[in-house]
Amino acid sequence: MSSVTTTRSSQLGTTPKAEPNGASGAARERALGTAAHQAFWLLRITFTVAPILFGLDKFFNWSVFWPDYLAGWINSIAPGNAQDFMHFVGVVEILAGILVFVAPRIGSFVVAAWLAGIVINLLTKNPPQYYDIALRDFGLMLGALTLGRLSLAVAPARKSGVLPSRPW
Repeated sequence: MSSVTTTRSSQLGTTPKAEPNGASGAARERALGTAAHQAFWLLRITFTVAPILFGLDKFFNWSVFWPDYLAGWINSIAPGNAQDFMHFVGVVEILAGILVFVAPRIGSFVVAAWLAGIVINLLTKNPPQYYDIALRDFGLMLGALTLGRLSLAVAPARKSGVLPSRPW
């Protein structure tokens, strides 16, 4: 044990713990695995349900009139009118949500890429009017990327038996 560790431990009134390979280290690994597994499921449910609901909303404009959020340059290159494009957006969002449910290791990255496109759209629609919404969607994109990273670790761990099939 180094003198720095001993000095710090005596200053804090604690004894140093050497447990990297001990039982408490294994318990911590299990707790970390359980927390990661629970975070995976929370994000998976979120990125399944939210895109499906927002996709459905593109057809009915319940929460907002979605064509108002479409940047002019996208509207000029997309066939049809802005509402027609929003119907296409709705279909893509519904399919992305279903893909997250079925295959989160793929779907999470599809949702992240889709959210990146939404951020670009919002940043170019009447700057800086929609910057707050773009920032929110950037945060959602980071959440989708986090789900992707977790799914690359959690899904194989579940299949190999390291993690249970359910986190609860």
